[in-house]
Amino acid sequence: MKTPPRVLGFDAPFIKASRLVCLVSAAAAILALGCGFAAEPVAVGVARVDITPELPIQLAGYQSRTTEATRVAAPLTARALAIGSDAEGPVVLITADVIAIDERMTEAVAAAIRARHPIPRERVAVCATHLHTGPAIARTIPFMFSRDLPADATARIERYADLVQRRLIEVALAALADRKPARLAWAQGQVEFAVNRRLITNGKHTGFKTTPGGPVDHALPVLRAVDERGGVRALLVNYACHCTTLRGGDNFVHPDWAGEAATRIEAAHAGAVALVAIGCGADADPQGRGLPGVASQGATIADEVARLLAGEMRPVGAVTSARFRRIELPLARVVPREELEARLKGRPNVAYAAAQHLRTLDAGKPLPASVGYPVQAWAFGSEFAMVFLGGEVVAEYALRLKRELGAARLWVNAYANHVPCYIPSRQVLSEGGYEAEGAMDYYGFPTRLADDTEDRIVRTVHELLPAAFAKSPAR
Repeated sequence: MKTPPRVLGFDAPFIKASRLVCLVSAAAAILALGCGFAAEPVAVGVARVDITPELPIQLAGYQSRTTEATRVAAPLTARALAIGSDAEGPVVLITADVIAIDERMTEAVAAAIRARHPIPRERVAVCATHLHTGPAIARTIPFMFSRDLPADATARIERYADLVQRRLIEVALAALADRKPARLAWAQGQVEFAVNRRLITNGKHTGFKTTPGGPVDHALPVLRAVDERGGVRALLVNYACHCTTLRGGDNFVHPDWAGEAATRIEAAHAGAVALVAIGCGADADPQGRGLPGVASQGATIADEVARLLAGEMRPVGAVTSARFRRIELPLARVVPREELEARLKGRPNVAYAAAQHLRTLDAGKPLPASVGYPVQAWAFGSEFAMVFLGGEVVAEYALRLKRELGAARLWVNAYANHVPCYIPSRQVLSEGGYEAEGAMDYYGFPTRLADDTEDRIVRTVHELLPAAFAKSPAR
């Protein structure tokens, strides 16, 4: 039996080439993981819809505005991100360029989604960007203007709220229909244009002023979804700062820095949808004002996103746990009628709120004794979680939660699902001032929240996160 001849000129290079291909493939796999490609693809869908209002319309955010807006400087948008297949159980996150959303609207959106897809309430989240150059939204910040608006202006506000609700449903369903295989990864950067705005003198709030050194969360987390060819499909960004670069004198429709950032990010990634959510920045204002400030801040965020995308990102998979709970936050005390009557002689916002509370009592109805409050948590395995807190939440909530659960693995969204009022920390309540009590006149509550508000909310977050996440070491 003859031994077949060895064709060294073919076999040896072939073996070397095969080994090279294997080495290159292994290196590529390692590089891919370093760049944020998850081991397994996840179904991801995105969508975007216009929510720019018809004019004229009353803008929210500033009591000083006495006339309706008659100009659109830039369009308003709602965006949606759906993550997960039907088998896994998808989640849907919606962001909208509106000052606030109320519980009724969010529940209506969740119910409409559930009518088409078997998605339970805990897997739907709606976040407002809290812009101050967008229309007033019916049933939110009810005493915002400290006066009764004309009937026709009120009707336009109500019609706009109905439009927004319909569009939020449309964009969510479109994102679910758009789902395709993608790979998720996230990274966390930093942007510093947010600054604490509470001037504290001798332990008490004495006014609004840029306060370096005050509590602020400068983290900029970014979640990225790329398709099977490596193209960016979706980017979710979070930053904790008021959308108040544009002020009361800017009486035109504009999505402020959050909308500017989204537009710039989308321009850098053709076909992608960029969602911007707001973190715990209720006591932080942007440095830089007016349209030049909007452009600068939007560019700053877009640049930081670009830097993060060029570096290492941590892969994540689908949401493995989603939980939602509505809790009651007690008010600090019962306000007697005599006190409300005395407030009628106070500043316009105080007097107007007091008059509305007295009308409620005269109608034989009780004043609110608590604030209904939504808390939601999504865990992506045991190494990454996203929390959704309702209301205008101050920075100390995110800072505390990150200390307790790990700053490198926790993402906190505020203005989520319902914006009933400001959510002050224990420290802010002790200092007093606008975020602690003054804003309650605009939100329709007779007094401040109880001193244990922070502990109630933080405890709920801990309870909603799965045991695997809680037991995993904080990083």
